[in-house]
Amino acid sequence: MTRARRIALAGVLAAGLHFTAATRPLLAAPPEPPPRAVDVTAADGTTLKCTFFAAAAPGPAAILFHQSNRNRDSWDGFARRLASAGIHTLTVDMRGHGETGGAYDKTNRAQGNQTRLGDLDAALGFLGSQPGVDRNAIGLAGAGVEGVPNAVDIAERHPGPIKSLVLLSGETFRHGLEYLKDAWRLPVLFVVADDDEYPPTVEAMELLYVADASPSKRLIHYASEHEAPWLWYEPTEVGRVPATGGHGTDLFAGHPELPGILADWFVTTLIRTPGRAPARTVACAAALDEIRSPGGVARVRQRLLERRKTDPEAQLFPEITASIIGFDDQRAGDAKEAVEVLELVLLAYPTAAAHENLSEAYLQDGRKDLARQEAQKALAMLASREAPASSWADTDEFRGELRHGAQDVLAKTGR
Repeated sequence: MTRARRIALAGVLAAGLHFTAATRPLLAAPPEPPPRAVDVTAADGTTLKCTFFAAAAPGPAAILFHQSNRNRDSWDGFARRLASAGIHTLTVDMRGHGETGGAYDKTNRAQGNQTRLGDLDAALGFLGSQPGVDRNAIGLAGAGVEGVPNAVDIAERHPGPIKSLVLLSGETFRHGLEYLKDAWRLPVLFVVADDDEYPPTVEAMELLYVADASPSKRLIHYASEHEAPWLWYEPTEVGRVPATGGHGTDLFAGHPELPGILADWFVTTLIRTPGRAPARTVACAAALDEIRSPGGVARVRQRLLERRKTDPEAQLFPEITASIIGFDDQRAGDAKEAVEVLELVLLAYPTAAAHENLSEAYLQDGRKDLARQEAQKALAMLASREAPASSWADTDEFRGELRHGAQDVLAKTGR
């Protein structure tokens, strides 16, 4: 195994198959305006009480929906964080919560649901009308058995402007599961904890995660030795079940890193790469398993090409994880299989790392001319610094190892 291989594998294990590129220093931005209470008028004239956290400059926006046992103020700290990051944010007291009066009709479920959907549309319409809000770049977060369906339902009703979801401790009905199954372009972050006081929330969230087809979906699961016991339902007789800090936005207090993780998710999917997040290993388990199976590389390659007819930036697997499969083939002495896998990786990720990795596989397979060509391409990309060395690492140390590996291939091919 070359030094580049060792550092690549060590980096993956240490980073948990996740990389966040270093951001460039930013000029000091003007402070965002203070949050302001606003009224949103629903179709039937009901006033929804909301708070608008404006960012200091034009940009994307987000709506945050509370769980059934909390109000909009449970999002306040996170909403301020988003506004500071450049994301205009609206929090909403749904009917029967906080300062919003009324309630949804429980005697006529269909009518009550239509009223709720109208309220969601009104909130989205208000947000899109605010000065500085990019109405085509909206993120949604929902907590609990009410907030999660609210977020999913808006995304389903308005797929164009919705670019990202965050779902905490909740579930959806069947249509929500079907929507997530089809919405493979939409990045979704799921959060759940074993000590959630409303089981079986963990299983419900895992079902949502499994149903979702996005290769960039992410699950944050706070584990405990045992799941909490079932005591009662979340949306009925609020207060009957003692809060444990494991449900919805209550998680922020016990997991102070979580708001930062969620904020970074929205910054990534609304500002850095709108509507996109990096493909993740667990989310792409089926594709990665297929790559390892007989004939699987060709099938995944064809599926990638088909996806890219409608989405030129589509990915089906993380660069480094698929590369490790190729490295394993090399270590096993199966150079031809390694070449096939690493050619697929290069198709998906035309990076310096992919070229260097493929050059070593070609060399092992005795194809010196191709090995030399790929090594030269890797060196040229490293020298230009016009792009990161790979999709998962761009440190000087990693670039140095790639350069060393490419130069070693050239030396062994006589050039």
